[in-house]
Amino acid sequence: MKHIVIIGDGMADRPIEQLGGKTPLQIAHTPYMDLLAAQGRCGLLHTVPDDMHPGSEIANSSILGYDQHKVFEGRGSLEAASMGVALQEGDMAIRCNLICLEGDHIKNHSAGHLSTKEAKILIDYLQEQLGNEQVHFYPGIQYRHLLVIKGGNKALQCFPPHDHPLEAWNPLLVQAKTPEAAATAALLNDLIIKSQDLLSKHPLNLQRQAEGKDPANSIWVWSAGYKPAMETLQERFPQIHSGAVITAVDLIRGIGHYAGLDSIEVEGATGLYDTNYEGKAQAAIRTIAEKDFVFVHVEASDEASHDGNIDLKIKTIEYLDSRLIGPIYEAVKDQEVAIAVLPDHPTPLALRTHTRDAVPFIIYAPGMEADPVTTYDEDSVRHGAYGTLKGDEFIKALMQL
Repeated sequence: MKHIVIIGDGMADRPIEQLGGKTPLQIAHTPYMDLLAAQGRCGLLHTVPDDMHPGSEIANSSILGYDQHKVFEGRGSLEAASMGVALQEGDMAIRCNLICLEGDHIKNHSAGHLSTKEAKILIDYLQEQLGNEQVHFYPGIQYRHLLVIKGGNKALQCFPPHDHPLEAWNPLLVQAKTPEAAATAALLNDLIIKSQDLLSKHPLNLQRQAEGKDPANSIWVWSAGYKPAMETLQERFPQIHSGAVITAVDLIRGIGHYAGLDSIEVEGATGLYDTNYEGKAQAAIRTIAEKDFVFVHVEASDEASHDGNIDLKIKTIEYLDSRLIGPIYEAVKDQEVAIAVLPDHPTPLALRTHTRDAVPFIIYAPGMEADPVTTYDEDSVRHGAYGTLKGDEFIKALMQL
């Protein structure tokens, strides 16, 4: 049996008054997810330990069965692997967002979703102005970038900008958890302050403002760590001889790298609602014909949630169903291929940030005995055969097929 895992990032939600007390997943037209639920088995999965931040880096790695207390080394180190940045002994990698500030507050975490081309210009400029033997900026995708500090100390308290929209930024600067990390915290805060002066005057941002767009007028750093030590999926599961990850997000590619998965590039994959769903679907279909395991990640619903856009979130869920899940199911339904569908974590629209709530999941395989669930949403799966799982129980259940 081969396996495809499809992640609708941030797809799960809480009841919303404007939707009559329903969630976007309950409102959205999702015939293929409902079909898989009716033909498969469902349940709830806790993807984030109670004592850890509900970030995508934790949740996606947990879905793959990794014990976060043993392997987690921050988001930056995972993204470094995806970007081909080889961390050396003593290197501290940390996520570096380009964000938009408005006065004393964080307007948004994505600088108005500036393009990768625009972002590279700004990150290269910061490297030229602020980089040195200790400090190195690496351009990533859209607003998501990487900062490596040689000799940095990861004992830091950071505040992800998507968790604090519209809040004052100054109280959210980096804090040292230990006296040994004080110098690293001071360095990072100095880089943030200096970036604001440099970026606010950059011609690209002046042009964006003239066009009515949000400027990328500050960096924001969070989730520091060193190079992680992780067993590959092939080492952990004899069913998996080869595998691949399909995503537009460096973080997920980085997790895939350490999990022993090849990264499949898809033209037009953006990480937003306009991503190339069909291209990802076709890449998954081609790849599962050659490999045993494919992890397909779609960021769009999470971004809609962070923006607080109800209509867009519903649309992204429907796009995932009709433009990605549907074609994959139709292509493999007569083959020995299991399909799992789930979010990595909820991103409730009312909060515009991630939570630790358990997420609904489907596991489908041809000919399996179905449970009573006939529709897929946060409530219906509570009646599923799998009940509530945590840790590596989900991936083990999938691998048993």
